[in-house]
Amino acid sequence: MVTKRRDLSKATVSGVLWTSSNLGAQSIMQLVSIVILARLLSPNEFGVFFIATAVLGFIAIFSMLGVGPAIVQRKELEERHIRVGFTLSLALSAAIALGIWAAAPLVSAAFATPELSRVIRAACLMLAFQGASTVAQSLALRNLRFRWLAIVDAASFAAGFVVVAPILAWLGHGVWALVAAFLAQHLVRMIALLKGQPHDKRLLIHVGAALDLLYFGGWHSLAQVGNYLARQVDKLIIGLSLGAEALGIYGHAYQLMYAPARLVGKAQSRVLFPTMAAVQLERQRLMRAYRTGVAACALLILPLSIATIIAAPEIVLVLLGPRWIAAVEPLRILALGMMFRSSYKISDAIARATGAVAARAWRQWLFAVATVAGALIGQVWGLEGVAVGVLCAITFNFFMMAELSLRLTGMSWHAFGAAHRPAVQLSFVVGAAIWAFAGYLRHLGATPFIVLAAIAALATILTLGLWRLFPRSFLGTEAEPILSLIDSKLRESWASVARGSR
Repeated sequence: MVTKRRDLSKATVSGVLWTSSNLGAQSIMQLVSIVILARLLSPNEFGVFFIATAVLGFIAIFSMLGVGPAIVQRKELEERHIRVGFTLSLALSAAIALGIWAAAPLVSAAFATPELSRVIRAACLMLAFQGASTVAQSLALRNLRFRWLAIVDAASFAAGFVVVAPILAWLGHGVWALVAAFLAQHLVRMIALLKGQPHDKRLLIHVGAALDLLYFGGWHSLAQVGNYLARQVDKLIIGLSLGAEALGIYGHAYQLMYAPARLVGKAQSRVLFPTMAAVQLERQRLMRAYRTGVAACALLILPLSIATIIAAPEIVLVLLGPRWIAAVEPLRILALGMMFRSSYKISDAIARATGAVAARAWRQWLFAVATVAGALIGQVWGLEGVAVGVLCAITFNFFMMAELSLRLTGMSWHAFGAAHRPAVQLSFVVGAAIWAFAGYLRHLGATPFIVLAAIAALATILTLGLWRLFPRSFLGTEAEPILSLIDSKLRESWASVARGSR
C-alpha cells in the first residue's frame, strides 16, 4: 500500500511538472504571440475574435455533454463506453456546428458587427476537430499520460499562434489571422491525439453505456455551462454595451491576469482530477492533497498578484505597446483576484473526482449569476467598473468552492486559513520591497522595460531567499512534501539527461 501511494504521488508530481511545463511553454508562446500581434492587429480585430471564441466556447460545452470527463472518472470503463463516447462526441459536435452555422447571422446582428457572422461560421469547424478527439484525450488523461499531453498541447498552440497567426497578420489578413491560427491549433491537436492515443473508433449506439456516461457528464456539463458563463459573460456584456474595441482592451487585460492563474491552477486541476479520482474514497488522502495544493498555489500566485498590481503600467507598455494603455486599470483590478481565480480550480478537481457534480453545478451557476450582475452594474462605470464586478464574483466563487472542498475532505476553516498564512506573509514582505523599489526607479526616469525587469528580478531573489532563510514563516509545512518530491523528480530528470549526453 505504501508503494502504491508513493507511486501515485510520483505520478501526480510528474504530471504537475509536465503540465506546468506545457502551460508555462504555452504562456511564454502566448506572451510572444501577444507582443507581436498587439502591434499588427487593432483592438477592434481582437474584440471580434474574442466574441467569436466566447460564443463557440460556450456552444462547445453542449457538443460534448461531459463525455470526456465521464470517461476519466468512471472506476470501471468498458469498450462499449469508449465506442459510445466516440459516437456521442461526433454526433453532438456535428449537430451543434450546424446549429451555430445557421445562427451566426443572428449573433452578428446582436453585436452589430457585420464581419462576426463569417468569423463564427469559419471558426465553428473547431467543434468537429474537438468532437473527434475528445475520447482520445480522455483516455490519455485516464492513463496519466501527462507528459505526452503536455507536448501535444504545446506543439498545437505553437503551430497556430506562433507560426500561422503572426505570418498572416503581417500579410495584412486582420482578424482572419487569428481565426486561421485557432483552426490550425485544433486541427494539429486532433491529429496528434487520434494518432498517439488509439482507441476503437467503430460507432455504437448502446442506451445503457450512454446513460452511464451522461449521468456524470450531464451534471458536469451543467456545471461547465455555469462556469463558462461566469468566465465569458463579462466579455459578452462589454461587447454588447461598450463595443468591440473596448472588448479587445479588456480581453488583453484579462489574458495577462489569467496567464499565471492558468499556469498554476489549471496544471494542478488537470492532474489532480484523475489522480484524486483513483483515491476518491480515501478522505484523509484527499484532505492532505487539497491542503498541500492550496498552500502551494497561494505561495506561487499571491506574490505574483501583488507584483502585477504594482508593475501594471510597465507590463502593458512593454508587452502591448502605448495604444493599449487603457488596459492598465482593468489589469490592476483583476490581478487582485488572481489567487482566487487559480485556487478554486483545485476545489473544482476535488468535486469532480469525488462525483459531487450536482453540488458543483449549482455553485457554478451562482458564480455565473454573480458575474452577470457584477458586469451589468459595473459597465455603467466603463471597463474598470466591469473589472470590479468580475473581481467580486471571482472572490464569491472562491469561497463557495472552498466550502464544498472542506466538506468533502473534512478539513476545517482554521486549517484552510493556516495553509494560506505563509503566502500572505511572503506577499506582504515582497510587495513592500518591490513597491518602494519601483517607485524609486520611476523617480529616476527608468524605462518601462528596466522597471519591469528589475521588479521581476527583485521579487524572484527575495522570494527564494526568504524560502531558504525562513522556511517556517514563508514556506510552511504544507508545501514541504510536494517540494521534496519535485526536487527528487527534477534530480532524476537531470540525471537522465546527463546519462543521455554521455
